[in-house]
Amino acid sequence: MNAVSDAVVAELPSLDADIHDAYATACGLVAPTWPLDQLIAVNPFWELRDHTAAEVAARISALVHGHMLMSPSFYAELEDSLISERHLDAAASELGVERRPAASLADSEESPANWHNVSDLLDSSRDRLHEVAWRDEIIHQISQFCAAALKDRGDDAASNARGTLYKAWLDSVQHDIGIPILMGERKLGRQFEQLPEDPDTLIAEATAEIGVPAAAAELYAHALLLDVNGWASWIAYRRWQARLQDRHEDLSWDLLAIRMGWELVLWRHVAATDTANAKRLGLLWQRQVAAPDLMLKEHATSQKQAWLWQRAEELAFQEHVASLLHNDGALSDQTAAPELQAAFCIDVRSEVYRRHLEACHPGIQTLGFAGFFGLPLEYRPKGTDLSRPQLPGLLAPAIQVSEETDAGLPESVERRARWRDLGDAPPAMFGLVEASGPWYAAKLFKNAFFPAERKHPVNSLHPDARLILTRDGEGLGIEERTDLAAGVLHAMGLERDFAPIVMLIGHGSTSRNNPHAAGLDCGACGGQTGELNSRALADLLNDVEVRNGLAARGVDIPTGTRFVAALHNTTTDDISTYCGDEALPADVRQWLDNASESTREERAMKLDLPGDADRSEALAKRSRDWSQVRPEWGLAGNAAFIAAPRRQTAGRSLEGRSFLHDYDWRNDDDRSVLELIMTAPMVVAHWINMQYNASVADNVRYGSGNKVLHNVVGGNIGVFEGNGGDLRIGLPLQSVHDGERWMHTPLRLSAYIAAPADAIQSIYEKHDVVRQLVDNDWLFLFRLDDDGRATQLYRDRWTDQTAEVA
Repeated sequence: MNAVSDAVVAELPSLDADIHDAYATACGLVAPTWPLDQLIAVNPFWELRDHTAAEVAARISALVHGHMLMSPSFYAELEDSLISERHLDAAASELGVERRPAASLADSEESPANWHNVSDLLDSSRDRLHEVAWRDEIIHQISQFCAAALKDRGDDAASNARGTLYKAWLDSVQHDIGIPILMGERKLGRQFEQLPEDPDTLIAEATAEIGVPAAAAELYAHALLLDVNGWASWIAYRRWQARLQDRHEDLSWDLLAIRMGWELVLWRHVAATDTANAKRLGLLWQRQVAAPDLMLKEHATSQKQAWLWQRAEELAFQEHVASLLHNDGALSDQTAAPELQAAFCIDVRSEVYRRHLEACHPGIQTLGFAGFFGLPLEYRPKGTDLSRPQLPGLLAPAIQVSEETDAGLPESVERRARWRDLGDAPPAMFGLVEASGPWYAAKLFKNAFFPAERKHPVNSLHPDARLILTRDGEGLGIEERTDLAAGVLHAMGLERDFAPIVMLIGHGSTSRNNPHAAGLDCGACGGQTGELNSRALADLLNDVEVRNGLAARGVDIPTGTRFVAALHNTTTDDISTYCGDEALPADVRQWLDNASESTREERAMKLDLPGDADRSEALAKRSRDWSQVRPEWGLAGNAAFIAAPRRQTAGRSLEGRSFLHDYDWRNDDDRSVLELIMTAPMVVAHWINMQYNASVADNVRYGSGNKVLHNVVGGNIGVFEGNGGDLRIGLPLQSVHDGERWMHTPLRLSAYIAAPADAIQSIYEKHDVVRQLVDNDWLFLFRLDDDGRATQLYRDRWTDQTAEVA
């Protein structure tokens, strides 16, 4: 290492093409995280899906001490209760690993070496009892800067051009006189003054001076970005949204330059101030970058036994599901015309409610469909500048929806101009309380001790509002509205045998003082409630002109059939209906009330409510309680996705762990519905599954920690745990742990599809994403026959799943 002089460098280093490409690849390896007011679940390893799950687990373990697998003690507890000898033998055979007792996993040989950034290597010789760690200061400084610089969502082209973020950071850090004082390094500031003014030059200089070989470049860049993974994820979200809007934006190169700028500063600083330490640093660095692939292999080897136990646990669950789905003979369809049809979101919480509703009367038929009901909507409430997607994060909205009333804008709509009201929109309330001071004391007291039920100022529409659908400012014509309705009904498998009442039931939640509240709402609706989508679809299907258009296409909806929009409150398990002027029939209302009570009884056990409690009131109280850290368990426990006719799952308790999508391949001649299911709902279910898995396996890195300590960043961007550190992503600890045990068991998603083998395989071969998820062990794909027997698609071949385990 050579000290850097104050002289201007005559020749700037150029970046080798292979190293540039490696850095660019690393910049694309971080998955997006959505803002708090649109919070949806994401697989934090999504951009690594072209690698096997085992390879990714070894990679994050080596680079940042991250975890995708549970601790040895976790697996040891399952040995007698869930995992049997045959599951372990089957897993060992599948993975080609000799099994050892779970209790011995922690007694393995010496742990493999981990990757260390320059800052980490310097920390190893730093007096940690009396000096702040370089890594802690770097993360804190970059995070505080990003919180101030990235408040907007990327709409301003001038602020998201390449180089702008880096230049803003450079200006900030060069004027920060506190860093040298805090770190006890008086001469540190002059190294920031020597940094180049553009990110490309910075990265080239750092690469040349530190000595980053092409073989280690991608791992090094990835490790640097994982140090500030929260902000890298937020930048990835902005990139994701830009792509959906056919724009280009990617500030990840700037973030890499910022993080690498700190590396270069420290490298130069130690060279200029501590020759002995500089020599030590150089030797450690060269030893590390000489064999990065060997490091990954060592971590993969060290994890083989844990993967065996993880796979055995998954086999045990799959055996359980297979036993539930298997029938002695083909099941017959419902012969009598249904008296009530109710379409629910495929959300796992709906499985419990559907089961109890069907038990109320043999004439009740339920269906499962993605909760946005196939409408590619973007909500634009009048009287505000708010624009909000109401569809899965994978998709871009194509239709705008707004509302009108005869009386003009009601107070509830006008209030949306101030939609961050305290207690209703948690992402901003902490700052509002702090700014308002004693003026809000009376309101805080009232809401703390006498909480009232309040509707969300954005998600709750005026009861008399008419929804207006437009595309690019023009109202949808009758042909387009008919096309929309016909497509939704076909995808739902609801084109004949309509009941007198067809309910379209979205879902949402109610909680207070909860920054992550949107994560309990409908992920298929972009982290909002499904009220708007269900009401928009009900309006379409009740429209006489649309029905006439559908009849001309062979979809004849009886005159007496009425579509009713509704909302399932997953916190209280109540059903709210939007019937217009006509009341819901008394028997239907009674069925809903009975199903709600039965569902509450089943869920009360998980919430540890007293056996003699008034469950309805107890759950309502939880939803209004500002101090309640666990208003509901959300999607904890999810592990399966089933796309099949309801007759193959009806009457079986799937324990609220399965996404249920109704699908009958006999009504899907062109396989378009199957293709949609496998590329959208199944992928979304995988995202949810992996976010819960990651938040349990490594809540420190891929969860958001203790929600009691959360401070909201930027109004809606995310949270800090405490007042600093990286931006936190994923689920709070309280969303997956009840204080004594995990409420979610990490299992990779098992997807079961009732369709011909060639149909499933053709879509698997057509779509890279589906093939990557299956081939790289991110999910398990099974085919169900009419008797419920499951065979597994495993790397281009079908295998009998039940025979291998039993």
